[in-house]
Amino acid sequence: MAGSEWWRDGVIYQVYPRSFQDSNGDGIGDLSGIISRLDYLEWLGIDAIWLTPITVSPDADVGYDVSDYCNVQPQFGDLRTADELIAEAARRGIKVVLDIVPNHTSDRHRWFIDARSSRMAPHRDWYVWADPKPDGGPPNNWVSQFGGPAWTLDARTGQYYLHNFLPEQPDLNWWNPEVRDAFDDIYRFWFDRGVAGFRIDVAHGIVKDRELRDNPAATADDNPWLQRLGQRPIYNTERPEVHDVLRRWRGLADTYQPPRILLGETYVLEVRSMGRFYGEGDELHLAFNFTYVHAPFAARALAEVVAESELVLGNRNWPVWTVSNHDVSRVMTRWAGGDERKLRCALLSLLTLRGTPVLYYGDEIGMADTPIGREDLQDPLGKRHWPQPRGRDPERTPMPWRKAEGAGFTDAGVRPWLPFGDTAARNVEDQRRGPGSTLCFTRDLIALRRERRDLHAGRYRQLPAPADAWVWQRGSGTTVALNLSDHRVEVPGVTGLVLMGTTGSRHGERLKGTLTLAPWEGAICSSESI
Repeated sequence: MAGSEWWRDGVIYQVYPRSFQDSNGDGIGDLSGIISRLDYLEWLGIDAIWLTPITVSPDADVGYDVSDYCNVQPQFGDLRTADELIAEAARRGIKVVLDIVPNHTSDRHRWFIDARSSRMAPHRDWYVWADPKPDGGPPNNWVSQFGGPAWTLDARTGQYYLHNFLPEQPDLNWWNPEVRDAFDDIYRFWFDRGVAGFRIDVAHGIVKDRELRDNPAATADDNPWLQRLGQRPIYNTERPEVHDVLRRWRGLADTYQPPRILLGETYVLEVRSMGRFYGEGDELHLAFNFTYVHAPFAARALAEVVAESELVLGNRNWPVWTVSNHDVSRVMTRWAGGDERKLRCALLSLLTLRGTPVLYYGDEIGMADTPIGREDLQDPLGKRHWPQPRGRDPERTPMPWRKAEGAGFTDAGVRPWLPFGDTAARNVEDQRRGPGSTLCFTRDLIALRRERRDLHAGRYRQLPAPADAWVWQRGSGTTVALNLSDHRVEVPGVTGLVLMGTTGSRHGERLKGTLTLAPWEGAICSSESI
C-alpha cells in the first residue's frame, strides 16, 4: 500500500534530550539546545523527531518515572520552551513526537502519594495493590524487569504495590476507568499544543491480569531474556485487554486533524505478537519490531525477520524499523563491531526497507557505545547489576558535535552528565565537511529515499540471492543488495544503474546482469537504463 501520510513516507530521528545539546552550561542537554540544532536536522533530511521523556521526573529511571505528565522537567526548560520547539520544528517541516509513560508513574506523583496514604484514599485503586500471602511474602511470583520481586510492601497500609520496574515506579491500574480518563486528558493536553503523536512506553504491558496469577517458569528453549527473568511474563504483559486501551487512544488520536500518531514500544520477541498491536488498523500506527533489533547481523536471519513481518503485517499495516535506541547497544557496536563497512550496510538496510525508519541520534556519524566506569554510572539498571549487565549508559552519551573541549555539546570545562566517547574520531563538524563521510552517506541516502517513490512507498519483495547476500526489490524498478560476509559475492539478474552504494565509487555504474559486491558492501540499483 502506497501511503501519503508523513509517518509512512518520512524518517523519524530519536533525540535523547539529556545528550543532544546543552544550552546553559550545566552539562545536561535541554529543549533550547534541541532548538539550536534544528537546522542540522533539516539539513540531514529528518521529517520528525521523537524525544524521550521531557516531563517532570525525580529521575530514578532517568525520566521514565513521571511525577507530572503536563509539565516540563525544569532541567530541560518549561512549557513555553516546549511550545517554541514545536513551532520552530514546524517552520522547518519537522514534526515533534513525545514519549509518554502510561504503565507507571513516579512514587512522587501526587496520585501515588495520595494512594499510599490510606486504603480508603481517592487514588488508592489507581494503582495495583494486593494483600501479602499468609507467610507475609509478595502476592505472586512476578519479577521486576530490573531484578528482584515486582512487589514492595507498604508498611503504612500493610499491602504490597506492583512495580514491573523500580520500586520508585508503581504500576497504574488500567482496569480503573478513572485512570483511562486521566490519560485521555494528558493526551489532549499535548495534542492541543501541537505534538504530532506519542511514542508509548511499554505499550504491550500496561494491563495486568486481574487475578494476579503466577507466571509460569521459563524453559531452556525460551529466549535468553526470559531465562534471565526466570519466567514467562504472560500475566503481567501482553494481556488481551491492552488492545481495548490502544483502540481507545487511536480513536482519540483520529479526532485531530491531521490525525496524531501512536508509535508503540512493543517489546515482544515474536513477530506475530508484535503484529497484534496494529489491530484491524484501529490500534497503533507503528509498532517497533524488536525481533529485528535483536537478530544477528546476518543475511539469512534479517531476511527471515523481514519476510515474516511482511506476512504478518500485510499491505494494510506499515512496519517501523530501527537499529539502535536508548535501551539497546548502538548499531556501530552491536552489529558492526566498529567496522565502517558493516555500519553502512546496516544504515542502507534501515533506510530502504518498506516501512518507517527511526534513526537514533549519532548513528548517522557512527557513534559507538562509550565505555562507562562505575563512578560515572547514571542508569539504575547498571548500578544495580554492576558489572553485569552493562546497563544502558554506553548508548546514551552526549552527541559529539566537534573535536574540542566540551565537544560542542557543552561549555569547555563543564563535566557532561555522561562522559564523551572519542570525539576526535567521530564528530559532526568534521564529517559534514567530508563528502565521503558516514554523515554525508546517511544524508544522501535519506535524500534518495525521499526522491524515489519506490524507496519510501513501494512494496517489498525478497529476491533470490547467493548465500550471505540479502537482495530485495522495492516497487517496480529499484533493487537493494547487501553482501553481509567477508567474501565477494556476485548477484545475478541485476541490470540498469547503481544509484548509490556503501562505497562512493560506484554511482552511475552500468550493470549488465550481474552485480559484484565486495565484502560488506551494499548497493541500490535502478532497472532504468538512463
